[in-house]
Amino acid sequence: MVSPDRLLISFDIDGTLAVGDPPGPVTLQMVAVAQSRGHVIGSASDRTLSEQRQIWAEAGISVDFMCNKHLLTQHISAFDCRRMLHIGDTTSDEYYAGLAGLEFVNVNILTSDWSAFLAEVEQRPRPDRRGHSVLPG
Repeated sequence: MVSPDRLLISFDIDGTLAVGDPPGPVTLQMVAVAQSRGHVIGSASDRTLSEQRQIWAEAGISVDFMCNKHLLTQHISAFDCRRMLHIGDTTSDEYYAGLAGLEFVNVNILTSDWSAFLAEVEQRPRPDRRGHSVLPG
């Protein structure tokens, strides 16, 4: 059964996370908040798996998945979530999110109120158009 509030949130690293190169606006604390709300979190990046592992280990965050972007579909298929999002900053992120059936959220449209963003996506139904998000509204 699908959890009514559980999200899968995939994060790009470079240009998205504050620890990326270049740094993005999403802090590791923001990722931890999403995880503390019961959401499935992970990374889909061009970075190697060893680099991704190191980033998460140094942050003390145990992610549910990590993969290269082009393998995202394979790594998320087992999760039973009502909505699945990929947060990134490039057309490549948008492309691979769409292939995997995830809603793409451009990191540049996120507001500084991460909790409000999470509450909004927890409550809003999934958009009909596959792989494209209209968030935030």
